[in-house]
Amino acid sequence: MRRGSSKKGSTNSTTTSTNSSAMDLFRSASGKAATKELERIDQLFYKYSNESSGMIDPEGIEYLCSDLEVEHTDVRILMLAWKMQAEKQGYFTLEEWRKGLKALHADAIVKLKKVLPELENEVRRPSNYVDFYSYAFRYCLTEEKQKSIDIESICELLELVLGSQFPQQVDLYIQYLKTQIDYKVINMDQWMGFYRFCNEISFPDFSNYDEELAWPLILDNFVDWVKSK
Repeated sequence: MRRGSSKKGSTNSTTTSTNSSAMDLFRSASGKAATKELERIDQLFYKYSNESSGMIDPEGIEYLCSDLEVEHTDVRILMLAWKMQAEKQGYFTLEEWRKGLKALHADAIVKLKKVLPELENEVRRPSNYVDFYSYAFRYCLTEEKQKSIDIESICELLELVLGSQFPQQVDLYIQYLKTQIDYKVINMDQWMGFYRFCNEISFPDFSNYDEELAWPLILDNFVDWVKSK
């Protein structure tokens, strides 16, 4: 009995050792593949980056857009910046580039071009879109300690990020912003308030809009402006 027991233990030990070796090989292969992918992502970065700044600058982004066959004003470029969590408008650092392209599994321009529609679908999910909409505002804060954006830029940004979802509301709101004289800039609270407004308020009658609720004053004025037309 002892000899039989010893043999069984030896078999289990051999099986465990074999499984462990297989896992080690798998980890090694996965690690090498990830390293190769990162190398290709880095090579792609250096294709577009400025040698002196060590970043992809506006000129590099235009070059990237040309290779992707999209305009630099295409909302998907802003979505790509969101995926990277890029901090400075018009610039991508190596770390931001790595973060975005690793998440998209895009280590070549042809792959990046192919995943752009998938990225757009990801951003369009309601759970992600609020974050993207908020990010779009922060991304346009180009000066240190800047907390608001001028009306002209806000109108362009609204058209870019919200125009396809709520075309009538955005068009009317832009008309209002361009004709009113009370506001020179828009802050984050007002920016986010309009997104909530589009999602919650009946349009075009505004029947469920209640000025007593915590809406930014600019939206009260907007509703009054529309009703007076």
